[in-house]
Parts: sequence; C-alpha cells; structure tokens
Amino acid sequence: MRFVFSPPADEAAGLLTLPWSEPLEDWRDDRLVEIRMRGISRHIVRFAEEDGELYALKSIDERLARREYRLLRGLADASVPAVEVVGIVVDRGLGADAILVTRFLDYSTTYRALFSNPRGGQPTDRLLDAMVELLVRLHLSGFFWGDCSLSNTLFRFDAGALEAYLVDSETSEQHPSLTDGQRNWDLELAWERVGGELLDLQAGDLLPPEIEPFEVADELRTRYERLWQELTREEILRPDEQRYRIAERLRRLNELGFDADEVELVFTVSLKGSHGPASGDVGNEWLTAAKRHRTTVVRLPRRTAVGAASASPSSTAAGWARSRPARRSAPTCASPSAACTVPCWPRARSAARATTAARPPRPS
Repeated sequence: MRFVFSPPADEAAGLLTLPWSEPLEDWRDDRLVEIRMRGISRHIVRFAEEDGELYALKSIDERLARREYRLLRGLADASVPAVEVVGIVVDRGLGADAILVTRFLDYSTTYRALFSNPRGGQPTDRLLDAMVELLVRLHLSGFFWGDCSLSNTLFRFDAGALEAYLVDSETSEQHPSLTDGQRNWDLELAWERVGGELLDLQAGDLLPPEIEPFEVADELRTRYERLWQELTREEILRPDEQRYRIAERLRRLNELGFDADEVELVFTVSLKGSHGPASGDVGNEWLTAAKRHRTTVVRLPRRTAVGAASASPSSTAAGWARSRPARRSAPTCASPSAACTVPCWPRARSAARATTAARPPRPS
C-alpha cells in the first residue's frame, strides 16, 4: 500500500490509520460521517472527520485517481476555484481501486440544496453567473473540463453572490491553451448536462413552474459567450485614445470580477513600400496585452502595400516584437492598423494592481 500526499498535510496524518486495505463501502470507523446535502456521484464516496477537518474519500481507478490528483494540484497552482486535493492511496490490494482524498469545501452547498431551500429568492441568475465565471476561468487557464455539470460543482455564498468550485475532473485535460473547438465542445457538454439536471429537478417538483430548463441552459451559453468576448476581444488603440480606452477596459474587467495583473504597451508601426518605411508612411499604434503572472508580447504581422515586395522589419518595433517569444499571434487585419488580443486572467477576489509599461521601437 502506498500513500501519496501533497505537503503540508500534517492535519491529515491521522487519516493514515483508516482501514485502507478494506473496500471503502465496508468501512466501519467512528470518524466516518454522513453529509446531509451531499451531491450525486457515480463512485463510492465517504466522508471522514479528522482533527476538526472534514475530508471526502472517493474510490476510483488508480489511473484516473493519479490523473485527477495531478489536475487538481494544477488548478490550485493556477488559483482556479476547485476542491483542494490532499492525496491518493494506491496498491490497496488485488483488484482494489485507489482512493482520492480531497478536503471538504466548508460552507458549500449543492445545486439541489439551493433550489430546495432558496435564500433571497430563486438562485437561477446567481447560479448561472457562478457557473459561467468558473467555466471561463478554466478555459482561460487552458483547462478542458469535459464534464461540466451542476452535479460536479459546489457552490458557496460570498457576500451575497455565489461562487462555483470544480469538484470532479476525471475527464478533464490540461493544455497550454484551448482552441475554439475545444471551448465550444465543453460549452455544448455544459448546455446538455445543465439542461438535463434541471429537467430532473422539474420532475421532482423542485423547480419553479416559470423556469424552463433548457431556456436556462441557453442563457448559460449566452452569458459565457458575452463574458468570453469581453475578456478576449481584439481592440485597436490609437495614440490619442490609448489612455482612456485602456482605463475603460480595465474598469469593465473589474466590474466583472476580473483583473489584469500587468499591461504591456507595445509601440508598433505600419510599413509601406518595398524597402522599409518611408517618411510619412509610419503610423503609430498601441497594443495592449494582459496576462496573469507573465506578459504576452503580441506577434505583429508585417504591413506591406498591395503588390509591393515584403518590407524589411529590422529597424521597426514589429521586428523587435517578433524576436520575442509569443504564445498567440495577432490576427490578420484588413486595415493598416495592428490588432491586439487582450486575454485577462481572473483575480482571486482581491484587488490586483494593473501596471503599464511602454517600450519604444528600436532605433534604426
């Protein structure tokens, strides 16, 4: 038998004396407790209390357990709301599944409990906002959920608003970034599962008659697209408007609960002619790129006149930007102005200071 735990786990050391060699469903121990408002799970899940802390123990195939353990640790490093993984127990005996140990989310509740005992009116709007924010934050971090549903989410009240936390990541994948196809597929799965779960509530008379399950699911998709567009849409900023446009953009992000830890301004030029920019052909453009922890320098396309040979960018800011590693390429723009993608990372409910830095072009 092997125990794999994430340090520090001093308070969980007492869990080592649980009867790990026995099937989880057969355990008899005074530390096992029942949770009244527990969610629905396809696996055997038991709860144990140790030293004042509550833990969830899930019996699962070892390969999936190791994968979920790794993914949950990655989400914690990225400050994405998810349950905190403590460790896994493997090699429990011939044919025995591994057990994934997570810390129970204090003061959390399930979607069934929210609809059964609504606080301050029906929770539909707040629940949708929480789900959308969680899904967007996952996608911004390159995380494909693969099983986005109300059952795989826990909710917790925070100053009157709901905050959603990922619980299950068995079918998830971590990528450097997600393609539009991956995002849309994840959103389609969310639409299907959320609609189905609300239909189940409707069949149990737990859903108000005025709420139509798949209209709510449609609204989930609409709110997701609106938030994603606000966070990642392209903007062209000219020198005379860059100050107030950037301030407006950051203010809107703050109102949505997001922030940019750093903003880098890259001075770019438009190139015309076959031998580099001629006098009067240089147009000043300012691009912004915001990313949590690391700054993204946008790769800028070379601008040439129609029918002209490719201009040399060696003495331009475009050449400087292209010499730096870039994770995303600026999209092709029909106008002679440069375009910019502005990805903004979520903040962890705290005020982060956005800083700006301008870099001039290299001297020719």
